[in-house]
Amino acid sequence: MIRTAIAEDDFRIAQIHQEIVDGLEGFECTAKAASAAELLELLRTHPIKLLLLDVYMPDSMGVDLLHTIRGEYPEVDVIIVSASTNAEHIKKSFRYGVFDYIIKPGSLDRLKETLQKYEVFHQSVSTVPDMSQEDIDEWYSGTVPVQTDSPSPAYIYGEEPLPKGIDALTLRTVQERLQDMPEGTTAEEMGRHLGASRTTARRYLEFLISVDKGEAKPIYGIVGRPERRYFSR
Repeated sequence: MIRTAIAEDDFRIAQIHQEIVDGLEGFECTAKAASAAELLELLRTHPIKLLLLDVYMPDSMGVDLLHTIRGEYPEVDVIIVSASTNAEHIKKSFRYGVFDYIIKPGSLDRLKETLQKYEVFHQSVSTVPDMSQEDIDEWYSGTVPVQTDSPSPAYIYGEEPLPKGIDALTLRTVQERLQDMPEGTTAEEMGRHLGASRTTARRYLEFLISVDKGEAKPIYGIVGRPERRYFSR
């Protein structure tokens, strides 16, 4: 579960963002702050992984808090959700390594898409000890899968355009292989079958989940992190 906090002084917007977070599998909104002071107290008292941060706070600028967040809470990832279109705010945010910068008011689907991308990224970096150059290039280019609101089998077989980074023939191979593996598979195992990287295999496996043709379960071993194992539906 990705424990998420929201720093937003407009309680109506904060509530909408909370509903989006809590509505996504794997996420939980555990705290909210309406000011910079509340946010700093929240960070001291709540173990969170992800922060949705507004730029315009009543007692400080959200971007001015990034130095403190990075210095004192390096494990907290940040997504900026703000009405600010100021180029300096945007550049400063990315200099401090925010995962994304979303301008509001905008499509709530944009926030949902970013959260889904973050969830896939979080699963990847949490379960592998290192990443290859190919892995890094794929993540940097943003070719991670996201869920669709209306899953459709036709989407899989090429009757509608597939997302960037998803090839119809490779997708069919992955789906058929997954159907033949009742014990499930990991992204690394699927990558070996495809002759591709672990990240490429994971992209296809996560896409099958997004269109309700697959599922993933954490498998706990004796030691180490839980392994994300994929199964056909």
